[in-house]
Amino acid sequence: MARMSLPAPTLQSTRLLLRPFSDSDADALFAMHSNADVMRYWDAPPWKERQRAERFITTCREIAEAGTGTRLAAERMVDGSFIGWCGLTRWNPDYRSASLGYCFDDAAWGQGYATESARTVLGWAFDAWGVNRVQAEVDTRNAPSARVLEKLGFVREGMLREDCVVNGEVSDSWVYGLLRREWRTPSELARAD
Repeated sequence: MARMSLPAPTLQSTRLLLRPFSDSDADALFAMHSNADVMRYWDAPPWKERQRAERFITTCREIAEAGTGTRLAAERMVDGSFIGWCGLTRWNPDYRSASLGYCFDDAAWGQGYATESARTVLGWAFDAWGVNRVQAEVDTRNAPSARVLEKLGFVREGMLREDCVVNGEVSDSWVYGLLRREWRTPSELARAD
């Protein structure tokens, strides 16, 4: 069975516009992914060539065309600044599963942008794709990212031992999962507080 194209949506949250990547995002994307602090717990070293940003943007378009996922640029609505990205990849329509990923510039850390963007993308995926399970992996040393997932309702399911080796440094990853029946919308979360 052929996959359907999944056109990247444009979504809006309280403070963010989540939109398809454009070629004009390449410089900001490269600056973020070449920052050693931002990439500290990533599964790859910081980018050294700007062409990596161009390839990333091309890949974003290709996964949407192939029907395997979507990655969206996160733009702060107050000033139009690119501050990161959030998306779902490895979409499997047979299993109704996908993997969540996000990356934000260090100047945007600690302000709730990762949680806000992921909540928006997840809500769209549960509605538009009929997703049943979303998985995410996070370096065990990255406590802030683990907190983002836990705020969203993800459950830590296990650990992948020594699954990444970046520049000779070996690290473990926690595996998190979120099931459709566990998903709570922002209004449901507000009522629970």
